[in-house]
Amino acid sequence: MTVRVRIAPSPTGNLHIGTARTAVFNWLFARHHGGQFILRVEDTDQTRSRPEYTQNILEGLTWLGLNWDEGPTFQSKRLQLYRQATQKLLDQGLAYRCYCTAEELEEMRAAQKARKEAPRYDNRHRHLTAEQRAAFEAEGRKPVIRFMIDDGREIVWKDLVRGKVTWKGSDLGGDMVIARASEEDEIGQPLYNLAVVVDDMDMKITHVIRGEDHIANTAKQILLYEAMGAAVPEFAHTPLILNTQGQKLSKRDGVTSISDFQEMGFLPDAIANYMTLLGWSPPDSTQEIFSLEDAAKEFNFERVNRAGAKFDWAKLDWLNSQYVHQMSPTQLVDLLIPYWQTAGFEFDPISDRPWLEQLAAVIGPSLTRLPEAVEMTSIFFTQSVEFKEEALNQLQQVGASEVVQAILEQLDRSEQLTSEEAGQIIKQVTKEQKVKKGLVMRSLRAALTGDVHGPDLIESWLILQQRGLAQARLQQALQQGSEK
Repeated sequence: MTVRVRIAPSPTGNLHIGTARTAVFNWLFARHHGGQFILRVEDTDQTRSRPEYTQNILEGLTWLGLNWDEGPTFQSKRLQLYRQATQKLLDQGLAYRCYCTAEELEEMRAAQKARKEAPRYDNRHRHLTAEQRAAFEAEGRKPVIRFMIDDGREIVWKDLVRGKVTWKGSDLGGDMVIARASEEDEIGQPLYNLAVVVDDMDMKITHVIRGEDHIANTAKQILLYEAMGAAVPEFAHTPLILNTQGQKLSKRDGVTSISDFQEMGFLPDAIANYMTLLGWSPPDSTQEIFSLEDAAKEFNFERVNRAGAKFDWAKLDWLNSQYVHQMSPTQLVDLLIPYWQTAGFEFDPISDRPWLEQLAAVIGPSLTRLPEAVEMTSIFFTQSVEFKEEALNQLQQVGASEVVQAILEQLDRSEQLTSEEAGQIIKQVTKEQKVKKGLVMRSLRAALTGDVHGPDLIESWLILQQRGLAQARLQQALQQGSEK
């Protein structure tokens, strides 16, 4: 048997991290078994589906590296297939037309609530006579199509994550609607449970991997598979992604879509890596950094947790930093240029490439998220700096002005500053001024960058010198140091 799995997002919003994590698990399972990963877009909700959401989903999956083998297939192009399946169920007496109005259904629910009963359809139109149907149609009522559910039936399946799962037919809310009412057609727009079963049958899906919030749907869908004479696929219901309070991650928690994470400066490999760990544990519990391809070699549902997976920002930041730190300056510059351009920094991406790569090499070890590079590097793109209070205090220390002046004089005599020469200048000024090296280093950093903290001092100095900014910064620092 060839394993065939699918991810079936609805284009009613951007690609959610929950959907993306489900896609990751499907992809890993397919690749582990040498199977096929299929993309299906469930766009039958015509009022809420948007092409821009479809585009966002496709781009998000591609960005994460989740290449699909078939698709994308759009449900909106397959309506005739669903109508044929619905008609077959009607012909077999397994489905029927229900003419209940919205008001009647509301009265039914209100009465059930008053009796402290769970809301459900009471199947009142299951056995209408031809005369009763004709009377309802004469009133202008447009029927929905309902699939019959035997309240006495017990639905059981062996879930790959949760083991044996049992549902009673009486807990499924009565006969379920599988097609909406329609003004134009005898059979209206198909609903989720019918369309997904027809698609999975047609696409020969062997394993349905999705979130645990679909478990009730699974019970209903198993009944539909059986009614249509199809083999029932295996099911795996993965844990939900939870916020820090243990509740399902939602828009109220802020960032939830993959494009949001992308805009925040996370790398696709880091996001994919992190989502793999949201509910799955690798055989080597100490291993936390791995590619999708490496994870696929080890992936199985025996190591998928049943409990919800809490989203941990600190862990994601750490993972992202590990991927950033592994990048070469050349790779990092390609990612940082758009951020620098958006910040309004003036530079030529081609002619300035050498010092931009030097800059990336300097800040790379300190980066966690890409946008941080803007603040960290602004001093290299501006003619002057704003001195922070700590830097001003440093420049007003006894001996600091003399140190800065001495460095400036040494620098004026230097034709092309190298890291070795920069080290010699610091050593010589320390000796001549009869001060500690720490005073020289701190004063030089404060003078060049306007701060007492930052990336490697010598490398920063070399870049500023290359940019023709070092002497001007030192002169500016002398003026600041004299203002007491």
